[in-house]
Amino acid sequence: MPSPRYWREIPSRYRLEAAACRGCKRVIYPKRQVCPQCGGVEFEATRLAHRGRVVTSTVVHVAPTDLQMEAPYAMAVVETEEGVRLMVQVADCDPSEVLPGMEVTLEFRLIRKEDHGGILCYGHKAVPVE
Repeated sequence: MPSPRYWREIPSRYRLEAAACRGCKRVIYPKRQVCPQCGGVEFEATRLAHRGRVVTSTVVHVAPTDLQMEAPYAMAVVETEEGVRLMVQVADCDPSEVLPGMEVTLEFRLIRKEDHGGILCYGHKAVPVE
């Protein structure tokens, strides 16, 4: 993701801010203008739990330039307690051990450093619950 867009989305990314539709109560992340379930336009701000389970995962062996030193690493779709699904990198474990159903916590960490400006991009990574 280009840096300008990344920086515009910091509040919701850093705090895992979501929106709960007042009509159907569906929790939506990232926030949207219209609820995809009921078409509602009124929302309440809410924060996502920092716990969830892996739904599916893959191991990245050929990484983008900014992440080549981390390969191989696991990427996973994690479903939070609210039912929101996020695609995140899984840290602090062997990538081959990341399996569906694995309990994880979402921790705020360095995601990458851009080569062309040294910009540090932070966000959430999943870490297995021990």
